[in-house]
Amino acid sequence: MKVYQRMAQAFKAEGVSATFGMMGDGNLFWLSEMHRLGIKVHEVRHEGAGLGMADGWARVTRQPGVATATCGPGTTQLATAFVTASRASTPLVAFCGEYPTEDEENSQRLDHSLFARACEAGFVRLATPEAADEAVRKAFYLARTESRPVMLSVPMDIQQKAFDDDDPYVPSTTLLTPWVPYPDPRALEAAADIIAASKRPVIIVGRGAKWADAGDAVLKLGERIGALIATSLMAKTFLNECEYHAGISGNYASRAAMKLLQQADCVIGVGASLNRYTTENGYLYADARFIQIDDKPGVLMSGVHAADCYVQSDARIGVETLEQVLAARDFRSTGFRTPEVKAQLARHFEDAAEFPIEPGTVDPRKVCMLLDEIVPAHISLISGTGMIANISNMLMHRQRPLTEASHFFSCIGQMLPAAIGAIVATGNKPLMMLEGDASLMMHLSEFETAVRYRMPLLIVVMNNEALGPEYYKLESKQMDTDIAVVTTPDLGAVAVALGGKGRLVRSLDALRAAVLEWLANPGPMIIDARVSRTVMPIPYRRLYQGKDV
Repeated sequence: MKVYQRMAQAFKAEGVSATFGMMGDGNLFWLSEMHRLGIKVHEVRHEGAGLGMADGWARVTRQPGVATATCGPGTTQLATAFVTASRASTPLVAFCGEYPTEDEENSQRLDHSLFARACEAGFVRLATPEAADEAVRKAFYLARTESRPVMLSVPMDIQQKAFDDDDPYVPSTTLLTPWVPYPDPRALEAAADIIAASKRPVIIVGRGAKWADAGDAVLKLGERIGALIATSLMAKTFLNECEYHAGISGNYASRAAMKLLQQADCVIGVGASLNRYTTENGYLYADARFIQIDDKPGVLMSGVHAADCYVQSDARIGVETLEQVLAARDFRSTGFRTPEVKAQLARHFEDAAEFPIEPGTVDPRKVCMLLDEIVPAHISLISGTGMIANISNMLMHRQRPLTEASHFFSCIGQMLPAAIGAIVATGNKPLMMLEGDASLMMHLSEFETAVRYRMPLLIVVMNNEALGPEYYKLESKQMDTDIAVVTTPDLGAVAVALGGKGRLVRSLDALRAAVLEWLANPGPMIIDARVSRTVMPIPYRRLYQGKDV
């Protein structure tokens, strides 16, 4: 067999079931073999979008996603998606064709190793035919153990050479030793001492707590110590069935929640990085001592600060054993769990500020609340960044199988690819995506990818025909905002032209009708909801106006 055939077999042995990318000279033979082996090959319209889809797939499955691009310009198109996946700690392998080793004047020559390093990706290069197995195994091993994207660079001429070894491929998983970190009893006692001395504890849960299935343990600990429950942005809505749930910790918190969180004298982070966004640069918890439970050897908080007590442990086991230590001490506290606090948290997320709504548009806050109400809880939600995030993250609270926010690299345009990858990962289950107009336009061609693969994707565009963050920043400086206004076509009509369904809506009744139409027969659909840009989201009001109302 040839090297590209062996490498395709190795990818399949690693458990790969789907790939995302564009075919070119550097990867076409490998892709053809992947297809022959029964792996679903998704041909996309932009290489970077393909890597973004693999990123979305991996965030759902927590297994390495696979993207591919041809050599040179195909690979350079991956830049933004590479950095985004790196910041999201996404395990991913990108099969990138490389120009032939003996053709130094090739027009598509590029030093892939330097490019990968600049994009915060790992790098593995196939240098000889005999090393094909080793290269694939190393790429997947690095992706799994370092939880980041890895570029596997494969020269075109080496792909075509013979591979003579017919021994079974040994996957990277055989190199991994199952390990569940149990907490040091001394660290648990120190954490229990901090909690016992506190009066107003807060537990902040992150993605690590969700991944470790620590929810029940957190609720039990919270009940024992009287803690408020809050989340990182990445764990939005997790455990919000608790009546003492304060929502997202940070600038997406409501005014009432912020006032409560600022009273905390103890913060327990569970699988949450406690970065500057979650702690508001430390100002949100100025008088608190910190306990951090994480499976990593150590995690710095905002800036270069470390927790007062660090407990290295699996999140669920760490919380369970900490609760047991407190139970053995017969410790129990009311903490924040009082009728007064419960009253303050009742519908605390509502935004009562009034704005004049432009004719022919709707209030974007009402769009989010309506969607949260009428789209059933079994349908997942992915939302982009920018203006839409500042509203949806604060107003949409229904628990769903997947609630994925952006912000890993604070770039727009990356969530449509991620949504497509998530749909593939869930076996083509319906998914709703909220996005801004500028963001959607960046990868609008990938809607045709969703059409081609008949994906049950609803895209609701919060379309204010402007670059939202820039518009509000200019407005706050009393500068001309027209430069941030960018008109768009009827995106519903564009969706129809691309083979899907689409609607342009300018009222809540029209929005409701369009969503119900999609729910009756989920498929690729864009709802272009024209929203008023007079409504400045709360986080921007805080940043630019110094007020919450």
